[in-house]
Amino acid sequence: MTQPEVAKTIGLTPFIFCADKPLFRVNGGIPVDAALAMASDLLFLAKALSKDAAYDRETDRFSWAAHYLTSMGKAVIDDVVKSVTPPPVKPSMKVAK
Repeated sequence: MTQPEVAKTIGLTPFIFCADKPLFRVNGGIPVDAALAMASDLLFLAKALSKDAAYDRETDRFSWAAHYLTSMGKAVIDDVVKSVTPPPVKPSMKVAK
């Protein structure tokens, strides 16, 4: 009996851009379940920091931390979606006779 293949990230999704170039990219080969668990953790922290930022008017450090964590979480989810979504079917190039 063969083991079913585990879906993994493909590593095509960049995030955090500097000078119009991606500074970071999601790594390929990470099991989807582990990647989604990490995205959940990142987004949980971003939510908590966003709430703190709403109440602390003295600094923007919470807002920026939440912004970067959200970008990271979104990139992981986008990469997982690319990994598990089948490519579009291309029409046949055969000519009818």
